[in-house]
Amino acid sequence: MNIYNKNLDRNPANYQPLSPLPFLERAAHTFPNHIAIIHGDLRRTYLEFYKRSRKLASSLSRNGIAKGDTVSVILANTPAMLEAHYAVPMTGGVLHSMNTRLDAKVIAFQLDHSECKLLITDCEFSPTIKEALKLAKVNPIVIDYDDPEYSGDGDLLGTQEYETFIQDGDENFIWKMPDDEWDAISLNYTSGTTGNPKGVVYHHRGASLLAQGNALTASMPKHSVYLWTLPMFHCNGWCFPWTISAIAGTHICLRAVRQKAMWDAIADHGVTHLCGAPIVMSTLLSANENDKRDLPHTVEFFTAAAPPPEAILANMKDAGFNVTHLYGLTECYGPAVVNDWNREWDALDNAGQAAMKARQGVRYSALEGLDVKDPDTMQSVPADGETIGEVMMQGNVVMKGYLKNAQATQEAFSGGWFHTGDLGVMHEDGYIQLKDRSKDIIISGGENISSIEVEDTLYKHPAIAAAAVVAKPDEKWGETPCAFIELNEGVESPSSGDLKTWCREHLAAFKVPKTFVFEDLPKTSTGKIQKFVLRERAKEIK
Repeated sequence: MNIYNKNLDRNPANYQPLSPLPFLERAAHTFPNHIAIIHGDLRRTYLEFYKRSRKLASSLSRNGIAKGDTVSVILANTPAMLEAHYAVPMTGGVLHSMNTRLDAKVIAFQLDHSECKLLITDCEFSPTIKEALKLAKVNPIVIDYDDPEYSGDGDLLGTQEYETFIQDGDENFIWKMPDDEWDAISLNYTSGTTGNPKGVVYHHRGASLLAQGNALTASMPKHSVYLWTLPMFHCNGWCFPWTISAIAGTHICLRAVRQKAMWDAIADHGVTHLCGAPIVMSTLLSANENDKRDLPHTVEFFTAAAPPPEAILANMKDAGFNVTHLYGLTECYGPAVVNDWNREWDALDNAGQAAMKARQGVRYSALEGLDVKDPDTMQSVPADGETIGEVMMQGNVVMKGYLKNAQATQEAFSGGWFHTGDLGVMHEDGYIQLKDRSKDIIISGGENISSIEVEDTLYKHPAIAAAAVVAKPDEKWGETPCAFIELNEGVESPSSGDLKTWCREHLAAFKVPKTFVFEDLPKTSTGKIQKFVLRERAKEIK
């Protein structure tokens, strides 16, 4: 007997495409009065959250947003951002969340490349967005979001304010599941390297699986309380906007990472989980003692980027936080690797535990394959903790591909694996650990900075003969850019301050090197700068 010949076919009764959209519908049906969102004095239940998302979807639809259309948003961690994560895909549209720290030129590129049809923008960012809209070729409908928790000034750039736009919608809007779980749900751009950033396309299936994978990985029980210290524009907030609805939890929105606001939110609202770069930990720990609060329970903190220093881990533990290290990329929906803790490691001293926590770890349950391979032979490297290869992934939480970039997509998926571009080793116990980044990406405060981009900017300065930018370890930011400079002879020598000003004129502020060193650069016999020597030098600089 061949069971596949017995008319056991897919039909609507036994097959539905995977999507995170039903998570909110279920939460609203099951726990309609449970608080879904807290933002300052605002309290919003799951039923209200669902109705508002449907109203926003309705208004988007009335304004021409349909399957495959891009809706761009540049928003802080606010209720509007959460609503957009449901409303945009409810129309069949694709959500494009932009980094609020980008400059106007990069934002204009993304608006054009994504073919943005409608833009929702927070008033705080209006100066940059105003300039970006002038540079962009597209002419999207612009909706202004005037957050009551924002006390600054900001121009209204569009024809309608967000709340008015929502009120015009229908709370009973009939939204559809995607026709295919492979349909695009969101678009996120990588940090640019030598050229423009690449547009990473996510699908409904991957978003659903990683959202549930987060809950499993973080051991999140029903009604967990999540504090938004991770920017929601980062890989759709690592899919946590969808995760929290799946467990009917509570979102605690926070416009900005501020010491007292974080401690108060954690203590007052009983926060159980939060995510962030090492800078968030440093910010928490460096708070005035009067602003710190006693925590009634251990708070789970998930961090990516550079491994936290031993002292930070010890201090976080003393303050009431359990830190777990994650690893991922834009191309895999955020984190897809977790340093799952083994109980026998509890017996190690602080240094031993810090060494174990510095490893990136093992695959999420939602990721089918994780390996370290020789990129030329595609053979796995020995699990000896020493042999370096490229970290590669396989599975349903890997992107569809790069928008309008078939060559880059093909290269990324060569050999049937996603090539991360990160170099690492495989330990005997199956845990991976990064050793270098093949493209010299610097991760500072959770932001990716391309050393090549910074170097290109420095090379444009008339006094600079050669420049090399490497990561310098930093207790607060994880890493910061450190620029080693060779100057041209016969020209006026710039100071560190001069070069910082030069970089600020050409780069986003977070990409500007914090340290400048003027010296002859070490080179090979063929003239190639030896960055590995400079990385060691940077570690010694105070």
